[in-house]
Amino acid sequence: MSVLVNKESKIIVQGFTGSEGTFHAGQMIDYGTNVVGGVTPGKGGQEHLGKPVFNTVVEAVEKVGADTSIIFVPPAFAADAIMESADAGIKVIICITEGIPTADMVKVKAYIDNKDCRLVGPNCPGVITPDEAKVGIMPGFIFKKGRVGIVSKSGTLTYEAADQVVKQGFGITTAIGIGGDPIIGTTTKEAVELLMNDPETEAIVMIGEIGGNLEAEAAQWIKADGNRKPVVGFIAGQTAPAGRTMGHAGAIVGGADDTAQAKMKILAENGVHVVSSPAKIGEMVANVLK
Repeated sequence: MSVLVNKESKIIVQGFTGSEGTFHAGQMIDYGTNVVGGVTPGKGGQEHLGKPVFNTVVEAVEKVGADTSIIFVPPAFAADAIMESADAGIKVIICITEGIPTADMVKVKAYIDNKDCRLVGPNCPGVITPDEAKVGIMPGFIFKKGRVGIVSKSGTLTYEAADQVVKQGFGITTAIGIGGDPIIGTTTKEAVELLMNDPETEAIVMIGEIGGNLEAEAAQWIKADGNRKPVVGFIAGQTAPAGRTMGHAGAIVGGADDTAQAKMKILAENGVHVVSSPAKIGEMVANVLK
């Protein structure tokens, strides 16, 4: 049982023939991911990387049964690409694009609320279920199959955490990069909930950062849920000055509760095993699983 994506997922790439789409789709195919085609308006009927190209997502759903989409579409058109996927009946939509205007994402969020789909991202590294499906831009070789789930706002820290967990001998069930924008599809709490309900996941690594209340919301849910599985938490941005955006658009200390220190306190109060440095993630996972 995997979360969001597995070897059965039928994946299409939106923005398939562009440079980013081509490079990452090639890596996904090499990894063994079940990529069934791609979408580039105006190029339908062609073949690219040995897979069919369609003009629309609807066509890809009808012809190859696509149920999962990954989006490498420029920021100005990415919101439309997400809504097109939702409209076509795609169940899991993973948007890698960075720099989508917040006003566009407000519309997307309202639009997909009534649809039977799940959006991951935007501005995220994607989702990987090791040895089954890599739907994103993460370096696949770092991830080995195992029993620890990862939820992270940061791409690089996702890889760092996975590397440490693997080196401790545990491996990963699914890693979900939720993205660092102010408005995203799947929240930290929702991603943690998916892993909490996954029978193969025995522990969860939750990586957050300054700004917003996603981590606090997740921590409170974890406690209310009865702390069923151990959760190791890390918050990035401990030295960030107030009022300045750091890295991600969503990473800005707005009020007292947005600081890394305040978030770490909330996590600890709700039973999360908090580490003060990303270098200690693997070690803490080993401790909670022993």
